[in-house]
Amino acid sequence: MSVQGAAAGPPRDLRLDYGFATDRGLRRELNEDSLIASEPIFAVADGMGGHEAGEIASGICVRTLGSSPIIGRHLPEFSAADLEELIEDADQEIRRQTGGQAGTTLTGVVLVQEAGMPYWLFFNVGDSRTYRLSQGQFGQISVDHSEVQELVDVGSISPEAARTHPRRHVVTRALGTGDDAEADFWLMPVEEGDRILICSDGLSGEVTDDGIYTVLSTVRDPQQACEELVEATLRSGARDNVTLIIVDATGVGEEAEMQTTAPRGGTFAADVGHAVETGRHPVQTGDVPRPAGSHAVLPTDVPRGHQGQPETSGEQP
Repeated sequence: MSVQGAAAGPPRDLRLDYGFATDRGLRRELNEDSLIASEPIFAVADGMGGHEAGEIASGICVRTLGSSPIIGRHLPEFSAADLEELIEDADQEIRRQTGGQAGTTLTGVVLVQEAGMPYWLFFNVGDSRTYRLSQGQFGQISVDHSEVQELVDVGSISPEAARTHPRRHVVTRALGTGDDAEADFWLMPVEEGDRILICSDGLSGEVTDDGIYTVLSTVRDPQQACEELVEATLRSGARDNVTLIIVDATGVGEEAEMQTTAPRGGTFAADVGHAVETGRHPVQTGDVPRPAGSHAVLPTDVPRGHQGQPETSGEQP
């Protein structure tokens, strides 16, 4: 059906509440992760390269996203093509500053409007992950760009075996290095009570999806949920840096027209042809009555639960 979105306009009561946390873990000397949590862009970048090079790459990445003119705007008109151009700028700047010797993954979401309705514009390069808990369904939206995911895709190993495979950290796409920096994109309608989790593999490599779901579905405050997931990672050994953002959407509305702007169910990675089916879990009902967290671009390690002005030390010229 056609939707006359321009006449209706986006829901003015839609709001985002969010929390974030980052920790260098128990094995690493440096935190090479970075994040941006500044409406409408939420993203995590996991740097690689060693000797602070990974921190440089991930920091450049989030600062490039943070330089977008849509920062601070509510439900901007912003397409996948616009986002792709921004990500390509980050890729080129990392290559310019590091000579291709450092790279970073990138995953996240932008809250946009399409035909006058609110949509999540998800994006991913590498093996950091974005999950969604929505309307009784929980699952991974992004598709890992990794050697073990390719083995899972062809049936050589099981998803369970992939968690402990010796090459589980080898990525096949990254920004700033290698031959393939192409991002995948997904456009999905926002639904009342949506909860989005964006994380580096320092979380997903230590805590199972079931463990992640348990926290997301029972801890209503997004900042507290972030802190509990970091604590779960530390209890599991925290062999890598861990960084995550949780974003909650409320005030979407229940109008029938809004609920028919796009099909529900499976989502598709446009560039690689993966069908991503979300699992079905019971959902704890109730809203999340927390004010929005502080807007932040965090290229360096900060204490868990950090609120207020973000740290800006360590930025590269």
